[in-house]
Amino acid sequence: MRLKEFLSIRGIEFESINIREDADGLAELQRLGARSIPVVSKGDRFTFAQVISDVVEFLELDEETGPELDPQELMDRMNLFMTSAQRFVRQMPQGNVEDMLPGRPRSYRMLMHHIFQIPRAFLDIFEEGEFKYENTVIMPPDDMTTPESIARFGEQIQAQVNEWWATHPDKACEETVKTYYGQHKLHDVLERTTWHSGQHIRQLMSLLEQLGVTPDNPLTMEDYKGLPVPTNVWDG
Repeated sequence: MRLKEFLSIRGIEFESINIREDADGLAELQRLGARSIPVVSKGDRFTFAQVISDVVEFLELDEETGPELDPQELMDRMNLFMTSAQRFVRQMPQGNVEDMLPGRPRSYRMLMHHIFQIPRAFLDIFEEGEFKYENTVIMPPDDMTTPESIARFGEQIQAQVNEWWATHPDKACEETVKTYYGQHKLHDVLERTTWHSGQHIRQLMSLLEQLGVTPDNPLTMEDYKGLPVPTNVWDG
């Protein structure tokens, strides 16, 4: 979604392919050797689009890229997001936990768990040596079926993230780390982790509103200032 906005704003023509609905598109992705989305491709070449700097380089655009917020500001924002998400998760009615998102093979329970699984996967950089895509999409355990159990999982992950930050020596996050979308500075990966989780929290607030539940102390776009989140809450 963010990629499409980036290209559209710049007047760059592109064909958007939803591999969940387009078998030929999925086959092309596999032919290129891309293991995750989003990607940008031209002929037989492609680049992952998780970090916009890769897209800028791939398309040979003359633009400055990089995080607007420093690492401490990103950590502050992540704490705001995770605390808020725990509050919103607890507002989800139990009877709607297994409802499915429109147009996606993901339940509300899976989305709520995913919000916290993203920063959990980020920590794997330091525990497993790599930020793995497979770890971002791990399913919630079978016994994690209530909003309260998911919120408690979020509390645990938030504590782990803060423990990591308290002991991490490179507060500028200048080191290069291995991710499923290439080698990147930790600063860039921290930014993506923060806004990626934060975007799903916007979706969670939207779901609550659709259910007639007013989010408790909702986040506003001011809370997302400086982060490259898409304009829209939902794709399409």
